[in-house]
Amino acid sequence: MGLLDFGAHAQIRKSLMRNSLLEVTPVIPGSLSRLTELAGNLFFSWHRPARALFEDLDPELWKQANGNPRLMLRCVGQRALERAAHDPSYLARYHQALETLDAYVSVAPPGGEEPLVAYFCAEYGFHESVPIYSGGLGVLAGDYCKAASDERAPFVGVGLLYEQGYFTQTVDNDGVQHAQYLERDPRDLPLEPVLDQGGERVKVSVRIGGREVVARLWKAQVGRVAVYLLDTNCSENAPSDRDITHRLYGGDESTRVRQEMILGIGGVRALRTLGIQPAVWHLNEGHAAFLILELLREHLGHGLPFSAALEAVAADCVFTTHTPVAAGHDAFGPDLIVQHFADFIPELGITSERFLELGRAPGNPGLFNMTRLALNGARHVNGVSRIHGAVSAKLCADQWPEIPPADNPVGWVTNGVHVPTFLHQRWMEFFDRELGREWREHLRDVNFWGALEAVS
Repeated sequence: MGLLDFGAHAQIRKSLMRNSLLEVTPVIPGSLSRLTELAGNLFFSWHRPARALFEDLDPELWKQANGNPRLMLRCVGQRALERAAHDPSYLARYHQALETLDAYVSVAPPGGEEPLVAYFCAEYGFHESVPIYSGGLGVLAGDYCKAASDERAPFVGVGLLYEQGYFTQTVDNDGVQHAQYLERDPRDLPLEPVLDQGGERVKVSVRIGGREVVARLWKAQVGRVAVYLLDTNCSENAPSDRDITHRLYGGDESTRVRQEMILGIGGVRALRTLGIQPAVWHLNEGHAAFLILELLREHLGHGLPFSAALEAVAADCVFTTHTPVAAGHDAFGPDLIVQHFADFIPELGITSERFLELGRAPGNPGLFNMTRLALNGARHVNGVSRIHGAVSAKLCADQWPEIPPADNPVGWVTNGVHVPTFLHQRWMEFFDRELGREWREHLRDVNFWGALEAVS
C-alpha cells in the first residue's frame, strides 16, 4: 500500500476500526524479518539491546505503545522500517541481538535427572507490555520464570490470560483514585495460541456448577521457558463464564472460585493435554490450590485409597505463602464451594463434609480456606523471607498442634529478583568492564564475586 507514516496510519486505523472493515499494517522488510521473533520472546524484557531495536524505530511511538514490541510492529510507519533496513549500524545491532538470542536458547540443559517443575501462579509480571499482574506476587513469578530460563532449569509455568488484567490507577485533583480497565488485543501481546497437530486451538474443559467451562491455551516464551496461560473467552461458554478471565482479582466470590478452578484444575489438564508430565507442582500462593484436588482425582482413578492418594499428592507439591496476615488468604463460604464442585466431589468418592475439611483449619467448621487446602496437600511449605517464614509458622500453627511453631514444617526462601531485568545499565557496564561479560553466568558463585575486592 506504499509508504505510510505513523500519524497517517493511526488515523486510518482508528477510522477503519470504527467501520470494522480493514486494518492497515506495515510490511516488515526481508532484511528485518526476524524482528517479529525478537518481539515474540520475552527475552526482550531483560535484554536491553533487543528492546532498543524497537525503540529506535520511533521513540515517540515506543512510549505510546508502552514499550510493547509487538504492538510497535503493527503500528510503526513503513518509512521507519525502510530506513532501518538500510542503516548499516541498525542492521549490525539487529544481527548481534539475533546472535545473542540464538546462542541463549540453543544452549543445552545441564546434565542430570532434574525433575520437571510446574509453577502455578495467578499473575505474572514479565514486562509492562503484558499486563496480567498487579504487584509483587506477579513480578516475583515473572522473575522466577526468567531465572529458571537462565539456569536452564526443567520448568514450565501455568497461569491465566486476562482480557483487561489489573486496573490502571489515576488520581484526580481531589486525591480520589479512579480505576481504568483497558481491553487488550491478544495480537498485541507476545503470546501465541497453542495449536494441535491439525492446526486447531488446544482447549480444556472444567465442569463448574453443573456446566462445562472451556478454556483455550496461549503460550508465552520466556527465554528458554514456556508459560501456558488459559482464558475462557470462548464461544462455547456462557457470557458469565467468558468473563471468568476478564479481570485479574475482579468480580464477586463466585468469579474468584471459578477463576481458581480454571487455574488449578484447568491448568493441570492443560499440561496433561500437551503431554507435559511434571514431577513437582509448585503453588505460588494459595490461588492455585485447586490443582491439589485434580491430582487427587487422578491418583484415586489409579486405584489408591483416599488417604494414600492425598499423601502421594502432597509428596509432589510445594507451597509458597506470601501473605503475613490471615485476612489476606482466600476463603469462601462452604455452600459456594459445594455448589461449584457439585460434579467434582463424587469423583473423589467422599462426602461434601469430608471435601470441605480439606480447606478448613483443624476443628474449625467455617470458611473453605485456600491456604489450608495447600497446607493439607503439600509437604513442602515456605514463606518468602526468614522473618516471614516465622510469622507464617505462627499463623498456621494450629495445622500442627502437637509441635511448637518453631518446629513445624513452614520454612523460608528469601525473595529475589532477576538481576538482568532490574540491574541498572551503568552497573552492567561496570561489571562487564571489571569482571568480564561472564559475570551473568556466576550470579550465585560467591568466589567469583570476590574479584570485586580488587576494584578501586
